[in-house]
Amino acid sequence: MEERVEDGAGVSRPSPYGRQLWLQVQHLLVNLPLGIAGFVFTVVMLSVGLGLAVTVVGLPLLACGLAGSRWLGSLARRRARAALGSEVPEAGPLVVTRPGMSGWVIACLTDGLSWRSVLYGILLLPWGILGFALALVLVLVGWPVLPWAVRGLAAVDRMLVGSLLCPAALTERVRELEDDRGAVVDTAAADLRRIERDLHDGAQARLVALAMDLGMAKERLYETTTPEDVAAAARMVDAAHGEVKIALQELRDLARGIHPAVLTDRGLDAALSAVAARCTVPGGVKVNVDLKDGERPDAAVEGIAYFTVSELLVNISKHAGARSAAVDVWRSDDRLMLLVRDDGRGGADPARGSGLAGLTERVGAVDGVFLVESPEGGPTTVTVELPWRTRAGRA
Repeated sequence: MEERVEDGAGVSRPSPYGRQLWLQVQHLLVNLPLGIAGFVFTVVMLSVGLGLAVTVVGLPLLACGLAGSRWLGSLARRRARAALGSEVPEAGPLVVTRPGMSGWVIACLTDGLSWRSVLYGILLLPWGILGFALALVLVLVGWPVLPWAVRGLAAVDRMLVGSLLCPAALTERVRELEDDRGAVVDTAAADLRRIERDLHDGAQARLVALAMDLGMAKERLYETTTPEDVAAAARMVDAAHGEVKIALQELRDLARGIHPAVLTDRGLDAALSAVAARCTVPGGVKVNVDLKDGERPDAAVEGIAYFTVSELLVNISKHAGARSAAVDVWRSDDRLMLLVRDDGRGGADPARGSGLAGLTERVGAVDGVFLVESPEGGPTTVTVELPWRTRAGRA
């Protein structure tokens, strides 16, 4: 519970001598023993590793020292978040690009964050001594200025952690792109499995049955001797004709699921109108596409927008219990905006591992934003923000 005091005007304010102050004082005092331990570990491991670098064990020892410094840096980030309120992001795992022990050693020796953690381990000792001395003196005799002085010392500590232990922006971007690539690969693999399953269980099975029916009809025609045989053969051909129509429709649906021709030829307005016309919501789906000058986004962005709206409308038809729905698409500067609304029962949540989670990954793969607002009882509003041009398109 945060301590509060009232000023002369009777306004309640947080006490300057509250819990946060003592967390910061504790942090500054603990810096000294951790600084001693970190300094000794860093100097010893670097000295031994560099001194034995000409031998077989030198570089692995140096890599172990760097890995240890990286772990100490992770501990420092956690301490800064807990005691100083610093929003230091956690670093990702060490990226090892080659198999085996040699790959791990090379990854440690070339990791910039590990070397910055070494520098932090060395600087923490003098800073720990200074911070410990000042914090102790302030606690003992500097009560009137303790909150403001400790706040200044904590700001220096935050700056030290933020400048040396924050993951590099380029490294974070590489991690983000690797996650996006993984999401794209998983989505593509799932689409291929779906196409294979639909072909195997749908059109392929119908075409096999069609071939058998036509073969039987051909045999019957060769053996025709009576009008009854001719009628039976005609019925077989008629049934085969029906199977051909169904197989063609399934193939059209499958092709539409891969990439609809209407999207390529006429753009989002016509493609989304066609999707809305097939939606089974009782009151229908209103579609409003306003792209101003008629310019079209990148083909990849168009495809993601189309399949996102299609999947959302399928979910509305199957699960929302909605009476009506609406789709709005417009351009805002260099972003393509989608808004899908329905008056159904609500309760949609991407965190439950539903199809919304897959849509979130697909949209995030191109640096898009996927937001769901769906209170219990409805209505549900899904907002999607996509780049107008992908990086490949801008290049």
